[in-house]
Amino acid sequence: MRFIHLADLHIGKRINEFSLLEDQTYILDKIVEITEKETADAVIIAGDLYDKSVPPGEAVPVLDDFLTRLSEMDKTVFIISGNHDSSERLSFGSRLLKKSNIHIISTFEGSLSKTVLKDDYGNINIFALPFVRPARVQKYFPDKTISSYEDAIVEIINDAKDKRILVPNERNILICHQFVTGTSSPILSDSESTIVGTLENISYEIFDDFDYVALGHLHCPQSVGRDTIRYAGSPLKYSFSEVNHKKSVTIVDIDKSMVTLKVSPLNPTRDMRKIKGKLENLISPEVCEEVCNDFIHATLTDENDIYEPLATLRAYYPYILHMEHIKESEFSNENNNISVYDRINKNPVELFKEFYEEIKQEEFDVQKQKLLEKLLKEEGLEEFCHDTH
Repeated sequence: MRFIHLADLHIGKRINEFSLLEDQTYILDKIVEITEKETADAVIIAGDLYDKSVPPGEAVPVLDDFLTRLSEMDKTVFIISGNHDSSERLSFGSRLLKKSNIHIISTFEGSLSKTVLKDDYGNINIFALPFVRPARVQKYFPDKTISSYEDAIVEIINDAKDKRILVPNERNILICHQFVTGTSSPILSDSESTIVGTLENISYEIFDDFDYVALGHLHCPQSVGRDTIRYAGSPLKYSFSEVNHKKSVTIVDIDKSMVTLKVSPLNPTRDMRKIKGKLENLISPEVCEEVCNDFIHATLTDENDIYEPLATLRAYYPYILHMEHIKESEFSNENNNISVYDRINKNPVELFKEFYEEIKQEEFDVQKQKLLEKLLKEEGLEEFCHDTH
């Protein structure tokens, strides 16, 4: 059986008052095409369908159209609520939609939700756990001490095993929207409301009874602890901390005893980019022609003050969202203070830029960057050239 795993749609999101509905509609159309091309049997949406608990009116038809098209393709759909969703609003019409094989599980009601699908090898158990806080779980287990998110999820899983709802040696898939961590630090971005505090982290080790865990919450596609515990990531970039993310949907195949994964890239109609350089370089045709319709974060490095630089840039980049002016001399000093964590999360092109500017004491401008990317592509290293200009 084949599943499409996605999450964190955040339909209705605005960035600096720019509506992303057009971009979201486009990328959801692409996901429908991927679902059809890959002949998937089911689609999993692991929470945060909307960006706000009360979504704008124009966001609701976008989700409605997406789900309707999946239903018309005879796909089974599983949806859980995330921390951005209103569980009550998301559950509206859920009993009616279930008749069209659209399963919406938006509220934890005391036990793990289970739906059984069948393929040539027998049953596949789909468990759905919407975003839940420890206080709600404590209400259903008054004899237990539940003081953390991990306590809560462990109790839910143990209860399902005690009741034989969850049988470890069967094929089990869990859909979950929580902050799950592995042996290394996860890749975070500032667009997700990362739950903060050591009590909120949930260890991947508690999910040993599941063949695949379809996670939502973190926006960068990544596996946690093992390959088959995975964040699908958001389908679009929702902040400039995500400019280097390679957005995708995860395609999950499960047979008699094995789970295999592959990703299908998602290419937006407008990308999100950071550009840096002197104003005259940034507005030159060879620089702005290719990226003028993308969402832009611009850093000006001119040594002199500039009259109304944002207005000038906006004439060339209508979707510029942020501009800062750091003089070249100041920028060199700022680079010296970049943390090790920031360097780890930069791609090789950005690291080379920092090295060049530190050693040469001159700007590694867009033209030099394009030359470096050309050389990398000629050597078959195009994966290092992702969205850096």
